[in-house]
Amino acid sequence: MVEILDLLLRGASGVITAEELRKKLGLGRPLRIKLGVDPTTRDLHVGHTVCLKKMRAFQEAGHIGVLIIGDFTARIGDPSGRTQVRAPLSVEQVQENAATYKEQALQILNPAKTELRFNSEWLDPFLSSGKFLEYLPRVTHARLTEREDFKTRISEGKPITMLEIMYPVFQGYDSVAVRADVELGGTDQTFNLLFGRDMQRDYEQEPQVVMTLPLLTGTDGARKMSKTYDNVVALKDAPEEMFGKIMSINDEAMMIWAELLTDLDLAKLRAMHPMKAKALLAETLAAQFHGQEAGRLAQERFFSIHSDGQIPEDMPEFRLPKDKKLFLSQVLHLAGLASSRKEAQRKITEGGVRLDGSVVKEDKIFNLSIPIVLTLGKRNFCRVIS
Repeated sequence: MVEILDLLLRGASGVITAEELRKKLGLGRPLRIKLGVDPTTRDLHVGHTVCLKKMRAFQEAGHIGVLIIGDFTARIGDPSGRTQVRAPLSVEQVQENAATYKEQALQILNPAKTELRFNSEWLDPFLSSGKFLEYLPRVTHARLTEREDFKTRISEGKPITMLEIMYPVFQGYDSVAVRADVELGGTDQTFNLLFGRDMQRDYEQEPQVVMTLPLLTGTDGARKMSKTYDNVVALKDAPEEMFGKIMSINDEAMMIWAELLTDLDLAKLRAMHPMKAKALLAETLAAQFHGQEAGRLAQERFFSIHSDGQIPEDMPEFRLPKDKKLFLSQVLHLAGLASSRKEAQRKITEGGVRLDGSVVKEDKIFNLSIPIVLTLGKRNFCRVIS
């Protein structure tokens, strides 16, 4: 029991409470492990897999994963961690986005131990039957607006819609509807998950254990992974595209990704040269989602483009100024890879410039995730950093 509990707690940011989880594990029945995902975009990304992998760990311990696709709540938009109102989605958009979620999630989960549900199944009746109005007297405006993200928006004079305020009620009712024993979520979901515990008590159910997991930093190395920030690695990205994106993340993010997304030996990874360590991480993740052979070929292709794999262990670095926008040709010149901006423009046009292995033929504003390896010809390398 202790070993299983330790395994399930591994990597968690918080558990409310570990003692409750221990008791639930001793009930002698499969627990119902809830995870909700709102289909606000077409594809899941590797940030989603942090919770999916934890659900898989519960499944391997004999429990049932209840994956809820929030086709109802996606029309509202979860306000967690947001500084402004999310644009509402139409029913058609939500349905289109949800269509691929099952296939992608089951790349990680055990299909035989996964219960897939859509929350419109119970939330539409919850509203139309009058149960929603019957429950509202139990909810205060103060309780729903005490969350930090709302406090920030209120202090800045930014709007908060009533739908956003009511979002935790709908997510909480999900837990009631599926009788969740445990709910998983990112650290930004803590308020919503705790509200689910309260609602279960109101409906005379045993409250769920809340397990929060770290938010995965996106490829920009600054903000959580989100399609909104254009810093995602999607599960449906081609192996080579996935490999290239992972190679662009910074060294600090690399170690966090390795800890949350893989079973790699972190001590050995830290002892490796950062470029080689990142390549191992990129191949591991590409293989995880596309198969071992695809992962191997993605690495082979990436390094063949990088001068037949001969990326130097050490290379000069160019720090990109934060307060000034530069064209790619300017970066090449200032980094010392080209003698002039004119030469840099000519090399770009000829196809002699690569960014993390991808040829670029247009001199655009340098607005990419960094650090990134910039190559001119076959022998001139530079790592662009922030």
